[in-house]
Amino acid sequence: MSFAVEPSREFSVRKAVPSDVPAIYALIRELADFEKLLSSMTATEEDIQAALFGAQACAETVLVEKEGDPVAFALFFQTFSTFAGKPGLYLEDLYVRPQFRGKGLGTLLLRFLAKIADERGCARFEWTVLDWNTPAIEFYRKMGAEPMSEWTVQRVSGPALKKLAQSYES
Repeated sequence: MSFAVEPSREFSVRKAVPSDVPAIYALIRELADFEKLLSSMTATEEDIQAALFGAQACAETVLVEKEGDPVAFALFFQTFSTFAGKPGLYLEDLYVRPQFRGKGLGTLLLRFLAKIADERGCARFEWTVLDWNTPAIEFYRKMGAEPMSEWTVQRVSGPALKKLAQSYES
């Protein structure tokens, strides 16, 4: 599916395939660097391959390309709302390479994912954003997103996750 996003330039958006893993991994590393989290990144290309295309794939990715070169991506997965009784779509990451920002590619990706969510009968499409990323927050507001200020993200990871898991007695 192709979209003219900026006069004289054409970009295409498509679902990723297994041969895209190296490009997806490179984009993820760029995103981690942008978010000042590169030192925390432990994912390998093999991890991404397994998560997106393995026997127990748990996520999906779409790419935006210009002349066959990936310039942006969105990684997402399905969730479920018990109150709505329907699936949801959760956007884990959206990243546009700096030289391609301001050309409508973030809008293109959000619209593409909203279409997927609608086609799958999802009750919601949601994501989180770093509180210091003001340009992204402003962009999301323009797209109709609303902050969920009454909710606080909770996370258990690393040694704390291991400890919690080991505390379960079957």
